[in-house]
Amino acid sequence: MTSMFQRAKEASRTLMLLTDEQRSNVLLRLADRAESETAKLLAANAVDLQKLTPSDPLYDRLLLTPERIRGIAADLRNVAKLPSPLGIISKERTLPNGLYLRRISVPFGVIGVIFEARPNVCFDVFALCFKSGNVCLLKGSHSADESNRAIVALIHEVLQDSGICMDALTLLPPTHEATAELLGAVGYVDLCIPRGGRKLIDFVRDNARVPVIETGAGVVHAYFDKDGDLEKGRRIIANAKMRRVSVCNALDCLLVHRDREADIPALLAPMEGRVEIVTDVAAMGTEWMDYKLSLKVVDSLDEALAHIARYGSGHSECIITENEATAARFQQLVDAACVYVNAPTSFTDGAQFGLGAEIGISTQKLGPRGPMALEEMTTYKWLVNGSGQVRE
Repeated sequence: MTSMFQRAKEASRTLMLLTDEQRSNVLLRLADRAESETAKLLAANAVDLQKLTPSDPLYDRLLLTPERIRGIAADLRNVAKLPSPLGIISKERTLPNGLYLRRISVPFGVIGVIFEARPNVCFDVFALCFKSGNVCLLKGSHSADESNRAIVALIHEVLQDSGICMDALTLLPPTHEATAELLGAVGYVDLCIPRGGRKLIDFVRDNARVPVIETGAGVVHAYFDKDGDLEKGRRIIANAKMRRVSVCNALDCLLVHRDREADIPALLAPMEGRVEIVTDVAAMGTEWMDYKLSLKVVDSLDEALAHIARYGSGHSECIITENEATAARFQQLVDAACVYVNAPTSFTDGAQFGLGAEIGISTQKLGPRGPMALEEMTTYKWLVNGSGQVRE
């Protein structure tokens, strides 16, 4: 696979020569092709879906539908219309010795993304990487291999028709060996991003020799405060849990203030018969990705904060309260990428944040945090112009 990595590195140098208009036009063409080739994409996806039963929560993550493909196309068009993240000067100064300094945004170069199930990731990752001038290496799972290959073939066709090197995107084999080689591709891969469950993320972090940004795993809480509005709580909790149970921003644990314990049946009513409520202490800290929800009654805001600090993953947390001081304290003290007041964690999404799309939700503090979109796909370099100065 070294030859794949070498070609990707070479392609990363040529992408810098493209204009933003050229990059955007490719994404617009891809959006049109995705919609016109919907039947072909769905046929490939159907082969993958045969490996699962519809009752499996992963089935929803893997599923492509005409509506979802239209949504993918809309995201591609949104990314195409966004301003380029490249060439932005974030710092500029002239030193006393006359040296002129600029800090300017540039691509990382080659970005490897390891992901599970969700074939839409192929479109999202390519769009964000290509628009930001990065080459991407995709390593998907066996469960979505037919879908991934169909999507990448479509992208390659658009690149070829646009006169652009197809090595701008490479789909690696869906094997453990490919993962190991990607994680060890020092000198070729500038950044690796795992997008999946905790097991995948831990493996990548523990075994990578290339830089890694952690994304994806979410143990998500909602705290219904003593001053929470019951009707708001019902809607927010149901949406956070049931909108899509298999995604990383789905609700995993509901904390309820003891003064509102009597309201628990009403809060859970919209989920009755669909979601299993788990009160076992041993289940706390579980990312369910299923129709299950942990429930705990707490005596105070401080107890809720302590629980989240112990079991949360730094992804998304929310509070439902009409008390502004309580809300402010919650947002100040909760250590997570996204902290909500009176809104569901289902909004943690690059497109929902107005960022066009996302490559994942970063849960770490060094580097990007939260939805990783165009701006987060860049690093920077210093440009230094002189007129013959030498250092004493």
